[in-house]
Amino acid sequence: MQFLVKTLKADSGIGTTVVDAASRAEAVAQARALGQAVLSAAPVPLLRRLQVSGSSRFPLLLFSQELLSLLESGITIVEAIETLAEKEGRPAVRDVLTGMVAGLREGLPFSAVLEGVPRAFPALYVATVRASERTSGLDEALGRYIVYATQLETLRGRLVSAAIYPVLLLAVSGLVILFLMGYVVPRFSHIYEDMGGDLPFFSRLLLNWGLAVEQYWSVFVGFGVALAVGAVNGGGRVLMQKMLRLLWRVPAVGERMRVFQLARLYRTLGMLLRGGIAIVPALDMVAGLLSIALQTRLASATQSIRQGNSISTAFEVNGLTTAVALRMLRVGERAGNMGEMMERVAAFHDDEMARWAEWVTRLLGPMLMLLMGLVIGAVVILMYLPIFQLADSIQ
Repeated sequence: MQFLVKTLKADSGIGTTVVDAASRAEAVAQARALGQAVLSAAPVPLLRRLQVSGSSRFPLLLFSQELLSLLESGITIVEAIETLAEKEGRPAVRDVLTGMVAGLREGLPFSAVLEGVPRAFPALYVATVRASERTSGLDEALGRYIVYATQLETLRGRLVSAAIYPVLLLAVSGLVILFLMGYVVPRFSHIYEDMGGDLPFFSRLLLNWGLAVEQYWSVFVGFGVALAVGAVNGGGRVLMQKMLRLLWRVPAVGERMRVFQLARLYRTLGMLLRGGIAIVPALDMVAGLLSIALQTRLASATQSIRQGNSISTAFEVNGLTTAVALRMLRVGERAGNMGEMMERVAAFHDDEMARWAEWVTRLLGPMLMLLMGLVIGAVVILMYLPIFQLADSIQ
């Protein structure tokens, strides 16, 4: 979701930026990570959101891959970005690249140029590049981010692929039920209305529903349109957040969701630590990746680390580890390669989540098919039950 954040900078005064974030708190955290004082943050209005979506979204991963290829071939960074701007066919993306070239020609550091376009370059990306400028290792920083983003995209693709079949099954079953309730049941209602006689209680309820749908179809359509508009304007995200809170309370599902967020936390921290960023600033940057409950725990762990405690101890006390993660973090502390060890922890749990999602999909598909079959079968049986009773009375 996109948020319009009003910020205050010492050098440029009050300004507004559009931030992609899962919640208002995450949008505020991203803006503060860039050193900006946040005055307000609100969801972007629907009309503006449609204008900045789609083709105007900056392809950050593709940009990083192409820029790295050009830099490795010996081209300077200004020439590389100029080349990318010349070949770019989307006006919004080309404007961003052209503005970056202008900033570099004015003598600004690359990180400062990126920081000036927060809608295209998140705080994590800017921090990674800024850390690389101290050691002249921009190629390595871009390579680390490409690996990081590719791994996240791979995991997201696995989860989306696992969810396609259940969602498709629900959609098709829902359309069948809508057709029965909105078209077939009203026809049967008129038939039984003309026949007269007593009907079974549940059949009468079903047929009355069919008559109501036929009589007030415009109200139902308007209600559906209102729900769709509300979902687009942010209501769907609010409903999704409430559903996620309920899922957090289910022991098996809530634990998997916690592990998924911890894996993303470890992967992001690993990338930042390997890029030369200290642990405390890195923890401040990644707070927005977690849910509100885990953000509170992370803040407590950050404070514990500031007081001199080890990362593994602070994470363990605040419930930010698993059995595997805790042991690997302790090994990383002894070996002095905490960034690499955090990435290994994330990879372990990512594979675990992918296997769990595949298992749930295999189990959920047949269960949904059985449930939808029972619902559709019940509707059909209740429609034909009066005919069966009539046949028995004739015999």
